[in-house]
Amino acid sequence: MNQSPALQRRLGPLDAVAIGLGSMLGAGIFSALSPAAAAAGWGMLAGLAVAGIVAFCNATSSAQLAAQYPTSGGTYVYGRERLGEWFGFAAGWAFVIGKTASAAAMGFVFSAYLAPPGWEKPLACAAVAALSLINVFGITRTALATKVLLALTLAALAVVVVIGWNRPAAPAQASDVVPSLPGVLQAAAFLFFAFAGYARLATMGEEVREPARTIPRAITLALFLALGVYALVAVTALRALGPSGLAGSAAPLAAVASMPDAAWSGIAVTIGAVAAALGALLALIAGIGRTSLAMAREDDLPRWLAAVHPRFGTPHRAELLLGAVVCAVILVSDVRGAIGFSSAGVLLYYLVANAAAWTQTPEHRRYPRALQALGAVGCLALAFALPPASWLGAIGVLAVGLVYRWARLRLSGGSGTRASRTAP
Repeated sequence: MNQSPALQRRLGPLDAVAIGLGSMLGAGIFSALSPAAAAAGWGMLAGLAVAGIVAFCNATSSAQLAAQYPTSGGTYVYGRERLGEWFGFAAGWAFVIGKTASAAAMGFVFSAYLAPPGWEKPLACAAVAALSLINVFGITRTALATKVLLALTLAALAVVVVIGWNRPAAPAQASDVVPSLPGVLQAAAFLFFAFAGYARLATMGEEVREPARTIPRAITLALFLALGVYALVAVTALRALGPSGLAGSAAPLAAVASMPDAAWSGIAVTIGAVAAALGALLALIAGIGRTSLAMAREDDLPRWLAAVHPRFGTPHRAELLLGAVVCAVILVSDVRGAIGFSSAGVLLYYLVANAAAWTQTPEHRRYPRALQALGAVGCLALAFALPPASWLGAIGVLAVGLVYRWARLRLSGGSGTRASRTAP
């Protein structure tokens, strides 16, 4: 493997859990409930369970692999080591494109709660630029900022739950969606977007202290904490607004907490939404930057992206370029399209993770292979349950990346078939 300056191990267990939980809560709690309710109505709760199961399978695969390969890059590295270079590239490229769309979605959520009409996209781009700079200044600053934002998010969600259960339940409407299996699977695919934050921990394997011990525990703990919060908030929102009201609201949690005689509740939810979006965006930029670093080290992205800042120990070029790309996506897309595209890309990423974990030898195995098989099948089922534009777009952009790598190898005279050092 090509070498570049190493990142520094500065993150402890609490930092790791906070980054994972902050990513998951911010990534979906204020954005994924509405499209999920539109797809399945009350069946979105079953979709949440399906998404949680698939996410758990993927998390165990990621944790098992991260313990064996505690370096930056996540499934990009795991795919290369276990399956070969092409699988690793496919995983890394799917992660970068999917999470770039996710970062754009978080920019949209942030600006939707703060920006005056007409200023949503400029404000979203300003947030992306500011958080890219925070990431450049060091991973400990990223972890500290994430913990502060996570505390604000949890406080706002507590306000939503308390008010939601102290208001009359919404009556049934003729327009409420009747749950169906395709609708439940599509809701699960949208909600999976909310659980993908634990991938950030695997991509930061080079910066976590005692990674073989810390990363598996942090991934599973953050996932179960996020699942509990999502279940409570989803039930509260459905009870307060009903399926149709939830599906039709651009800011559903603000609607749940809306009280004519208490303006403070709306302010609290706005603060929470902003904090959640910023927390997710902060961790997204960090995770994508480190996957880009790993890909650049292997020349799967331009080599100059492998630079590590001599003072701050961060992949500063990758993160600054990422910020510019996310801003470009914001200028040409919308939040629902970004969520669907992101889910499709990340599900492809985890398909490779499950396949890579399947090949691990007994001394590195922590979980039964049945979980990896279930995770792989679940990833495929949820990806193709999304609207066709989402999965067709993801496959198309993935194909562009594969063609790029093929062309680069042809021009350089490489074969792209080098056997992995550890592949079976």
